[in-house]
Amino acid sequence: MSKSIFLLSSLLLIGLISFAQASSHDTVKTKNLTVTYGRPTMKGRTIFGGLVPYDQVWRVGADKATVVTFEKDATFGGKPIKAGSYALFAIPTASKWTVILNSKADQWGLAHDANKAMDVLNVDVPVVALSSPVDKLTYTLSGKGIKIEWEKTSVMIPVSF
Repeated sequence: MSKSIFLLSSLLLIGLISFAQASSHDTVKTKNLTVTYGRPTMKGRTIFGGLVPYDQVWRVGADKATVVTFEKDATFGGKPIKAGSYALFAIPTASKWTVILNSKADQWGLAHDANKAMDVLNVDVPVVALSSPVDKLTYTLSGKGIKIEWEKTSVMIPVSF
């Protein structure tokens, strides 16, 4: 009997862990910049204009809002930003994204509407179409800034220190 209970409990625990971790999470960083985000996959879905509707606020990741941390004052999309951690949101369209930094870094899901008064800045960046799809949402940091790629969409947000 105790073996059956142990086996059943183990299977239940494995199922809960698998369900709770539907999206992986990742952190990318350079000396002065860190991005922590949920990393969903396409799973055969249409992402932009489908799963991620155009003209609506998106958390640019899965689960919690993506967090961008600047170790020192910087420019983000050509606008000054103070050192600190910020939630990253975007309003995607087919041709551009309006990227938003919000001073309430720790937000779950799409809490942006409730915290909109804490927006620090927003910038528009153009969309570049990719020739082949990127299955997992991917952030890449370089000396030029933050590149975000998913499905057949790429955006680059200039960042300088």
